[in-house]
Amino acid sequence: MARLEVPRPATFVTLTGFMGVGKSRIGRELARALMLHFIDLDRYIERRTGISIPDIFRHLGEEAFRRMEKEAVRELVGKDYLVLSLGGGTFMDPESQKALLGRGPVVALWASPETILKRAMRKPGERPLLQVENPLERIRTLLEARAPVYRKAHIHVSTDGRRVEEVVEEIVEKLWRHAEARGA
Repeated sequence: MARLEVPRPATFVTLTGFMGVGKSRIGRELARALMLHFIDLDRYIERRTGISIPDIFRHLGEEAFRRMEKEAVRELVGKDYLVLSLGGGTFMDPESQKALLGRGPVVALWASPETILKRAMRKPGERPLLQVENPLERIRTLLEARAPVYRKAHIHVSTDGRRVEEVVEEIVEKLWRHAEARGA
């Protein structure tokens, strides 16, 4: 049976950005809009290991978690018809970053530190990097350190004060422009 080809700007899209910018929620809706599969990298790692991300950090450490992330990215870049939502630190790894940038458009989502804190505090136990005395300062410090790497993404979109549908619409529009610029 012949495969029906749906017009879409990309068949593999990566979402990156700091925790709390909306990668998972927006990724699900973006995948629906583009008729692609959706994978949240953190949930993927949890399913493969049978251990929650906070427990991986607590019992195995951040270094072990980063190795798991790197291995999962290496595996998933070989897939197609996929929107991949990364964890906030995944794109910091040069090997993963190179593989993802070469695989398809990478979309960086952005939000203010205050918005990130408000969103992250909805589930504080799931945010091991924010288990500190001053989480807002921690967000600012980490965001400042990671921003130059996130800026390497092909597309940038702010999620501050915006509805998911509005953000997804902007991403799709920018993905089409990106595809046209690449001659696809």
